Amino acid sequence: MELKGLKTEFLGRKMLFYQSLDSTQTKVKALRQPLDGTLVIADNQVAGVGTHDRKWYTGNGKNIAMSFVLLPNCNIKKFENITICIAKCMVKVIKKLYGIELEIKRPNDLFFNNKKMGGILTETVCKGEEVKKIYIGMGVNVNQEEFPGNLAEIATSLKKEFKREFDREEMIVAFLNKFEEEYRKMIKSCI
Repeated sequence: MELKGLKTEFLGRKMLFYQSLDSTQTKVKALRQPLDGTLVIADNQVAGVGTHDRKWYTGNGKNIAMSFVLLPNCNIKKFENITICIAKCMVKVIKKLYGIELEIKRPNDLFFNNKKMGGILTETVCKGEEVKKIYIGMGVNVNQEEFPGNLAEIATSLKKEFKREFDREEMIVAFLNKFEEEYRKMIKSCI
């Protein structure tokens, strides 16, 4: 996977791509001394992790499954709204690229037509009040048309709703560009 059009200074500049992986979140958390903004993407995630240790299903080569690490060294108060900020960035990107308005179910889910289309998992590592690392995992259902078992009733994707293919790389690049802008505003006074 190539991230053409990436304009970030650090977010996604170091990328690890896997055809198949248990979980992008588990992988990014296992990295020793990661660079700020290191991104892990998988075409297929076989044991994706959601909030409250729920499983996140990722169809092979169909959806976005990615995690990245931030190394802010800032007071934890700066990041009280980071999950909702991430959700808003993805909503803005999808609206700008495709004119599609997703809804945010606070604090970390993306919905369309009352069905789940995406989710965000944010985990922080602190030393006292200072945030040393933030691990962010994102799953977005993009081109998957069928969902197994009871997921068929509660999940949806862009393709399922709009009957066309969407470009995952375009969405990832636009999101990374947008979120780095917002993140820089958050940490401005820490630098």
